[in-house]
This record gives sequence, C-alpha cells and structure tokens, in this order.
Amino acid sequence: MDDARTATPSPHQLRALAHPVRLRMLGMLRIDGPATATTLATRLGLNTGATSYHLRQLAGHGFIEDDESRGNGRERWWRAAHASTRTASPAPDDDQGWQETDAYLQTVATVYTEWLQRAMEERPLLPPQWRDVGTLSDWHPRLTPATASRLFDQLDDLLSGVEDEDDPEARHVVFQVSGYVRPGQVAADDASGDVSGDETP
Repeated sequence: MDDARTATPSPHQLRALAHPVRLRMLGMLRIDGPATATTLATRLGLNTGATSYHLRQLAGHGFIEDDESRGNGRERWWRAAHASTRTASPAPDDDQGWQETDAYLQTVATVYTEWLQRAMEERPLLPPQWRDVGTLSDWHPRLTPATASRLFDQLDDLLSGVEDEDDPEARHVVFQVSGYVRPGQVAADDASGDVSGDETP
C-alpha cells in the first residue's frame, strides 16, 4: 500500500477486488462514508452473512478498517482505508501478476458499465439544470505510448484538483476516464509481426 489517501496494492492484494460486490462495497465506503454490514447488505440486496464475508476479505487485504469512533458495541462499523486505488504494472515476466491485475481491471470495467447504465436510466428524472451535465464522447487520437501516458497524467491532475464541496448545489459527478489502445491494433500487430502502414477507421 501507498500513502494515506491512495492505495497501490500488489497484484495479490488486487485479487480481493476482482469481485464486483467487493468493488461496489469499497466504492460506497469511499464515497458515502462509514457503514455497517447491515446497511451495505440492504443497499446491495445481499444477506448480512455474505456482506460480512466480503468485508472481511477487504479488511484482510488492507482496503478497509474498523471505524472505532462509531458503533455501540453491537454494531461493527467499517470505513475505507484509502480514498483511491492505483494499479502498478507487474514485472514483465510476472505472468501471475499480470493475470491478477487484468482480472481486477475486468471487474472495474463491469462496475463502471453498470454505473453508466444507471446514469442513463435516471437521466430523464434529473432536474433540468443537471440533465445536460455530462458527455458520452470518444476521441481517437494517434499517440505514442509516452504521449498517451502524459495525457492521462494531465487528466488526472486536472480532475484531482477540482471540487466544489462547500457549495450547497454541488453533487458527486462521476468522470470515468477509460483510455485504452483501440482494439484490433497492437495485439494483432504483435501476432502477425506486421507493424507497418496506416489503418482505416
């Protein structure tokens, strides 16, 4: 793990997050604050036994911890140990590490897709001032790995530094920055050995 606000887990630790329920739980604790297993079970539509099991897995890998400032001895409150998670690339020859990291990222993609679908379903219910907030856009610039990485870092810096939490009109706005190599390019190039020529969109 990294500093107090950001977790940079090992691939082994990421294995605990390669489950949609655990990733949703961690997100709830980070965004909505501390909660009990009973509260989370109700929100997720699970029984408390399953919820408690997943919470213990998250705690065992350092993602959540007891909130000792809450509770009355009968309830166990949990809070997130970090505000965010960042992945670190495994060593090039660490096949197991890459598999565990990829499994985690597959789960992230699943949960992000669910959030996006819910947002579109609820959009007609939003008040007018919020209905036009947001975008579903994609861009396809042609970049080198170094330029792409630099652009992602700039986006991270920009989004990390913006918050109007003291304004009573402020609400959580989700930015899902999903940058990736367009499918069908690099993997196909590596398989065929042909890395020449321009592509046609």
